[in-house]
Amino acid sequence: MSTLSVPPNLISPRQDAMDLYKAFKGFGCDTAAVVKILAHRDAMQRALIQQEYRSMYSEDLTKRLSKELSGKLETAVLLWMHDPAGRDATAVWLALQVSDVRGATEVICSRTPPQIQVFKQVYHAKFGVHLEQAIHNATTGDLKKILRAYIAVGRYEGPEIDLALAEKDAKTLYKAGEKRLGTDEDVFIQIFSHRSRAQLAAAAAAYHRIYGTELTKAVKKETSGDFEYALLTILRCAENPAKYFAKVLYKAMKGLGTTDTTLIRVVVTRTEIDMYYIKAEFHKEYGKSLGDWIHSETSGHYRTFLLSLVGTNH
Repeated sequence: MSTLSVPPNLISPRQDAMDLYKAFKGFGCDTAAVVKILAHRDAMQRALIQQEYRSMYSEDLTKRLSKELSGKLETAVLLWMHDPAGRDATAVWLALQVSDVRGATEVICSRTPPQIQVFKQVYHAKFGVHLEQAIHNATTGDLKKILRAYIAVGRYEGPEIDLALAEKDAKTLYKAGEKRLGTDEDVFIQIFSHRSRAQLAAAAAAYHRIYGTELTKAVKKETSGDFEYALLTILRCAENPAKYFAKVLYKAMKGLGTTDTTLIRVVVTRTEIDMYYIKAEFHKEYGKSLGDWIHSETSGHYRTFLLSLVGTNH
């Protein structure tokens, strides 16, 4: 569920384009005006604004924004201007450019098969390389195997559950991990990449029922590093994606300093999907609203932009 607040009265994309052009003119950019417009327009409105801007001024709006804005605000706004598939493709590309394999893993392993199929196409169109090749170049070992398997398999994502299969998978995972000396990583890759979210969550429930321990704990015990991170992302998003992203945001802001790349990526890519539920999970888990945390960890127009996307605390 989206937290985006759009004006109750429809504003024409042409008027928005004119107001943005006005904000760019003169000495310095009226950044507050830019934020006020773009942080309160949905994906369709933003696309229409870009069309109108190009038609009226023979200039690409995103290129103008990159000239007028800077720093973290520029990063956030430019990512926001894409459609969902474009955002995911860009977020993965940006992460891989700086060897942030966990950032790329977070996006890939938290998306549904239809989302992955679309953003794979956009990735190739935008950056001239197939996502499979980009993963091959940027990763190694079991992480490479799970990511390549996860984007290749067209999993069914309906709500139906096969309880017998869930129990069989639980036992197979136990034999491949906790029961033996060493771990059969290929078994984990096979099951985690081929099962729907509902089916994997059912397997996790069966694992807990049969062996008295959480499957997440077994993953932590039997695997490590980036491979462990990928498996946990898949599993936690199968069980409760909002809770998963609430934890990602919390980790990005807790302690000294803020990991702004993570904060921007999650807020911008989830605002129009499930930010309402992420906010609820955040408050439930950490006893303070997500908006209050963002307010205390950011400043200026960057803060205003993120808070506009996240919405009010109530």
